[in-house]
Amino acid sequence: MFFRNAFLVDITSEPTGKVLKLDSISTNKVWDGMDVVIFDSWHWWLHTGRKQLWDTIQYGNTTVKEMDRLSLYEKALNTWAKWVDSRIDPKKTKVFFQGVSPDHASIPYINAMNCQNQTQPLKNPGDHHPAELVLEKVLKAMCKPMYLLNITSLSQLRIDGHPASAGRGVDCTHWCLAGVPDTWNQLLYTILFSYLK
Repeated sequence: MFFRNAFLVDITSEPTGKVLKLDSISTNKVWDGMDVVIFDSWHWWLHTGRKQLWDTIQYGNTTVKEMDRLSLYEKALNTWAKWVDSRIDPKKTKVFFQGVSPDHASIPYINAMNCQNQTQPLKNPGDHHPAELVLEKVLKAMCKPMYLLNITSLSQLRIDGHPASAGRGVDCTHWCLAGVPDTWNQLLYTILFSYLK
């Protein structure tokens, strides 16, 4: 079953507009009792302007218009981690988290336009992606067993794996098919069979 909750936490419609609630997960009943759940989130935190899905952010008694995206991501992940630790029975449910799917704009010496017409992977992806470091920090603090499908470093190397078209620029947040996502799926397939024995 595919269930889309891109931010893991809630976005609600209020009289003042759409509110991103960093300490609330009301859709979690969908995940209850599953044999395997695979989570993924970072990509959607980058959307701003008209692509942003909320008007304000609420955390506890605080409401703000904007906040650093890594801070938002970490707060949402911590809310999700508390839910997993309190509700998941590891004898019944195996939990996976697909790591950060990076864009190459996050590598200091590369800009998105450098993905255009690339035909070879990078030799050095640079430092660890900051969102991957946040994810790893949250997962390490969890009590329940969790498997991180760490696709970040592998994906950072694949500057040649983004779609591009003349006149329309480079889409550095998505990946060509067939390509990098097939590698992610092969890794997941292998891990599922070894992890679920």
